[in-house]
Amino acid sequence: MLRYERDKRLLAMGYAALAGAVDAIGFLKSGGLFVSFMTGNSTRLAVGLAETAPVGAAAAALIALFVTGVILSVVISESVIARYRKVTATLVVATVLIAAAAADSFGSDRLAIACLCIAMGAANAIFRRDGEVSIGVTYMTGTLVKLGHRLADALRGSHEASWLPYLLLWLSLVAGGITGALGFVLAANASLWGTAIASMSLVIATWWVTREREPPGIS
Repeated sequence: MLRYERDKRLLAMGYAALAGAVDAIGFLKSGGLFVSFMTGNSTRLAVGLAETAPVGAAAAALIALFVTGVILSVVISESVIARYRKVTATLVVATVLIAAAAADSFGSDRLAIACLCIAMGAANAIFRRDGEVSIGVTYMTGTLVKLGHRLADALRGSHEASWLPYLLLWLSLVAGGITGALGFVLAANASLWGTAIASMSLVIATWWVTREREPPGIS
């Protein structure tokens, strides 16, 4: 996070907010499963297996779909030249979110949830460096750990505000989750279209931020 310029940090915060909104809607729509938080689904899988409950199979399916989304986005984005990889990854996310909204409009909840999960997996191919995720926009455990480390440094006398980007990234996801939950409660049928529109706005923002060739190794 700290190695990126300010505009790309803001872009990451935008995607974290989108992930929060999508996950909140998916959680409410699925009755308690996650479309971006796979640690939670892994726990639901374990508990479901222990109790031989159907929720275990549902959690396993969502985990598989999430990984499929990661694979899909990496394969597609890595097939274009480096300059367009980030915007290509965002287009994959937006396309699948539009498919989720369309499926929801036609009354196919399961297909909509599946698409949401694929989209959130795909979102983790947007910020990559040397083949690894450099900013996780759909999960915040690592971000909170880094926040804790930076705050500990501050308490030990460091005057750098290096903890702030991590706090803002986490707050972005929380704010997005609140927005998504409120949207679902107020207009369930329109809430997914809201995330689809937001994702298209982020595609434009990503294109603007990356319109010049990025340095080698930064994607």
